[in-house]
Amino acid sequence: MLLRCGTQNSKYSIALAPACASARRRLVVAGLQTRAFDFSSVAPPSLPASFPVCVAHSNRVASAGGDCVSHARLVCMSAKNLLSEPADAANSVAGGCLYLVGTPIGNLEDITLRALRILKEVDQIACEDTRHTQKLLTHYDIHKPLVSYHEHNEVTRAPELVVALEQGAKIALVSDAGMPLVSDPGHRLVTLCLRRHIPVVPIPGPSALLASLSASGLPSEEFLFVGFLPARSGERRRALERLRIEDRTIILYEAPHRVAECVADAREVLGNRSACIAREVTKLHEEFRRGKLSELSTSLEERPARGEITLLIGPEAPADARTHANSTQSLADRVEELIRQAKLDRKEALKLAAKERGLTRHDAYAQIVNAKAGQEET
Repeated sequence: MLLRCGTQNSKYSIALAPACASARRRLVVAGLQTRAFDFSSVAPPSLPASFPVCVAHSNRVASAGGDCVSHARLVCMSAKNLLSEPADAANSVAGGCLYLVGTPIGNLEDITLRALRILKEVDQIACEDTRHTQKLLTHYDIHKPLVSYHEHNEVTRAPELVVALEQGAKIALVSDAGMPLVSDPGHRLVTLCLRRHIPVVPIPGPSALLASLSASGLPSEEFLFVGFLPARSGERRRALERLRIEDRTIILYEAPHRVAECVADAREVLGNRSACIAREVTKLHEEFRRGKLSELSTSLEERPARGEITLLIGPEAPADARTHANSTQSLADRVEELIRQAKLDRKEALKLAAKERGLTRHDAYAQIVNAKAGQEET
């Protein structure tokens, strides 16, 4: 019978020869007791008497040298890993691992001890901008080879990294700031790793959206992160139309040269909601501008924002919802407008229009049907 036993850092397979068919014995390996095992039969190969492993039965210990071997004796030991493992670990490539490491979003002190350890231990670091990442590594006296991985080369670079991972390499993926894959490249590489059963380990770190939300003063119980809105005004307005139904805080990233236009479009489409512009979070010129979207729009006209921008827009106030409900535009016309402008299907457009007026979708549909019937009668 082949027994399996693991110590803290290594795993062993141990074969034992029986002395009696019904015996149950307890195995002691390197001072660690295992559970009781049922010894059946095994063909005993030879083993040096000096091997530092012993077998115990009751209160008597039987060494590999032959003392008290009437019950059982150790006959074989190997370093093969035969312990059962989780499915992902069993199918993974031996040794290879991809680490997703969160890095500072501005202040170099905002990095975890675990992240620093991983960056020191990996074989290679894949990053958006090698020059930017090199500043972080230099600051912490880390010397590792860098390889570029960004949106313009990930189609070809991702398979190259997977090949290295399959050969046993440990690679860290970092972005210029924050967690990889959050509005940054990396999804293609992670997908390929999962397909090839290569372990993917997240190393949490700073996040601009969470830091901004915590200090914004807006409701934080529920929120929706939408990343970057489309750069073109028409597409951006259509995206905002689809967000009108949201009653959660909306968080998005925006480029400094477009943030004024984005705030103006949000004011027109979503209404004059409470909002916050978080600029250069954790950096020297960190700034938070809070107020209504109209107030933020005026502020940006007087003093344009620079640097990294996170825009947070609060849920619609009850008073603003009642304003939509009292609109002179008919419900049917509003549904058609949403279909044209926001490119919504009729079901979603009806749901959004009903939400604006404080109605259920069923009541909104009934209202449209009744209005249409009234028009036909006249």
